[in-house]
Amino acid sequence: MKSKIEAFLDTLIMYDYILFGASFVLFILFIILGIVLRKKMLLAIILILLGFSILIVAPTIGRIQMHNFLFSNTTTLSSQKKLEFTEAIVVKGTLTNTSRFNFESCRIIANVHKMSNNTLKNYILQFKTIKKMSIIEKDIAKGKSVDFKIIVEPFRYSGDYNITLGAKCK
Repeated sequence: MKSKIEAFLDTLIMYDYILFGASFVLFILFIILGIVLRKKMLLAIILILLGFSILIVAPTIGRIQMHNFLFSNTTTLSSQKKLEFTEAIVVKGTLTNTSRFNFESCRIIANVHKMSNNTLKNYILQFKTIKKMSIIEKDIAKGKSVDFKIIVEPFRYSGDYNITLGAKCK
C-alpha cells in the first residue's frame, strides 16, 4: 500500500497540487459559510454537504479531466498479425502527441477482446480483456508521431478477437 501511495505521489504535477489546493479552499469556504449561516438550517446543511462533495468529487474528476486535456494523444492501429508458429500477435501502430506539452514517457497498452456476432454481447465483451500487453515510449515532442510494435504473447485464443489501443502519457 505504501508503494502505491508513493507511486501516485511521484506522478503528480504542479497542476494537480493547484487543483487539490483549490478544492480544499472551496471545502473550507463552504464549511465556514455553513457555520455562519447556521440560523438558516436548510441552507447551512446544503452548503456543508456541497463542501464535502467538492472535497471528494472535485479532485477525482478534476484530475482525470485535466490529464485528458493536458496529455491528449491519439493511437492508431496500423496492422495486426497473428503469427503461425508462435503463440503471439504482432500489433503495429502510431502514437501522436496532440497536446501542448512534450511527453516524458507514454505507456501504450494493447488490449485483446473476444468478438461475437451479437452486438450487445460485443459491447459487454469489450470490458473483459483476454490478454493485455504494454510498452513504454520515451521523449515524444509535441506534434510528433512515434511508430511502435507490441508483441502480445502468449496468445492461445483461436476465435475472433478485436484489439484496442490506448496510451497514458505524462
